[in-house]
Amino acid sequence: MANAPSAGWAAADPRVLALAAQVTESKEQDIPLLLLKLKGILNSASLGSEESKKIKQDVYNYDLTQYCMLVLRQDHSRLRGGWATAAQLAEILSHCCVGLEVKEDPEEFHNKFLPSAIDNLLFLGRRLQARFIRTIKDEEKQDFLHWFQTVADAICWLFGGHIQLATCVLQNDHFLQLLITDDTETAIITMSILHSIFRVNRAKREQELQHLKKQKEDESLKLQMQLQRQRAMRLFHERQLAVLEIIHASQVNKYMEEMEGKSALTIQRFWRGYRARRNFHQQRQSLKEYKAAVVIQRAACKFLEKRRRRRPLSPWKDPKGSTDERRLALQQKVDDYIKLHPASQMSEEMSKELHVQAQEKLAEFLLRSRLDQRAAQRRETLMAQVNTDVELLMNAPGLAEATEKDLDVFLSRSIPVATKARQSHNTMLKYTRWPWWKKLGVEFEEDDVIPDDALHAELGTLFIGGNKSF
Repeated sequence: MANAPSAGWAAADPRVLALAAQVTESKEQDIPLLLLKLKGILNSASLGSEESKKIKQDVYNYDLTQYCMLVLRQDHSRLRGGWATAAQLAEILSHCCVGLEVKEDPEEFHNKFLPSAIDNLLFLGRRLQARFIRTIKDEEKQDFLHWFQTVADAICWLFGGHIQLATCVLQNDHFLQLLITDDTETAIITMSILHSIFRVNRAKREQELQHLKKQKEDESLKLQMQLQRQRAMRLFHERQLAVLEIIHASQVNKYMEEMEGKSALTIQRFWRGYRARRNFHQQRQSLKEYKAAVVIQRAACKFLEKRRRRRPLSPWKDPKGSTDERRLALQQKVDDYIKLHPASQMSEEMSKELHVQAQEKLAEFLLRSRLDQRAAQRRETLMAQVNTDVELLMNAPGLAEATEKDLDVFLSRSIPVATKARQSHNTMLKYTRWPWWKKLGVEFEEDDVIPDDALHAELGTLFIGGNKSF
């Protein structure tokens, strides 16, 4: 599982947050279809852009890639969406892992998560191959072949982005079983994976050779520069010695002073040139700002001049008052409407009695609705806890292989649960600040139940306050 988000991270994508909350609250059989929404979220950003990297980082941080990897192990013949959903999830998992830059604990991502992902993809491919071989109908065989091709492309895309996974693929038992099959069509697709692995290895080897060649060239160039510098220093010292041999001893000090003066002039000339160039760049920026200010002032002056030249608006004139004939016509319309729509007659006692009955029914309804809601919340909380505990126990390693990180999984809640609880808690706080008449209006408009946001908020409060082990 990924680490908890730290306070220094930027705000996560709201679509990823909402999907993580839905996955946490949904039943196990509905999770595969919910995870298909990741495809639209990933396609919303261009490949390789900073937005795409940020989305993949959020998907990994909120454990949605972990959900995709676990779903691939399930028997999709009994789940909604079937094997087509499994093939699409394999493609989504592959695209989420390529281009992902894990900043916290990258060793766990490269050494544990990626090998597990490639193993689950190969396991899914082996299942699809077996289904293809056992299927008799031509239409179903074509569907399974298409899904197997999709999974194979996802595997090639994954180890194409992470070259170190090629060794894991070649040593995997599921991949060896894919190669041993007697079926021709699936064997051709499997061989394409093998060719892709060899192509990636050749590219990696050529890249390493190019890197070594460039490194040798850089070292050779550095050595040549060092030799040239040493040769220049040697020639300089030889010239100095030759000059000292020619010049009389009494003139040596004078010669050295002249050389120092020339050196000082050279240093000053270079410094003045550098300072002049720096001042020129600064003045050029100031000149741009000055020209921009002049353009803005000129446009503002033209606008004000146009406003001054406009004709003044005509003064406001009050509307004409209504005449007696107009008043009589309006009164006649009112009387005709009253005759056509007479008011219903009801005594004050009947009105009070009807009001009391309405209040009693309303109180009875609210009490029954609140009890039903609390019972439903309790059932959903227990079911969510049971599903999470069962999933953790099924994925837990043996006691001999357990580590401290495995123990932390049972001591802390999942990141999507905490995120949804916090979001729901804020929603509940907003709901409690509504006036009483607005709450009644919402309840009667939505079939006499509390809004979903408030129900989710109370469920999140139960997760935070009353169930620490969830």
